[in-house]
Amino acid sequence: MRDTPKVNGPASYFPSIEKTYGQPVGHWLALLVAQGGGRHMELVAFLKTEHGLGHGHANALVAHHLKSG
Repeated sequence: MRDTPKVNGPASYFPSIEKTYGQPVGHWLALLVAQGGGRHMELVAFLKTEHGLGHGHANALVAHHLKSG
């Protein structure tokens, strides 16, 4: 039996993002906030080109960021 509920959606990528890139998710979300807006794919491209994130990881962070407003 599982003690913690299963995480679904973009947040399911967060442990892998932290492990792969060595920064907490809050770091990446703060970078997105500092961008001051933008469309989904513009923000994904920013994380990929400026910070070297893979597409899936960047997409998950941007989806979470935009959903949380």
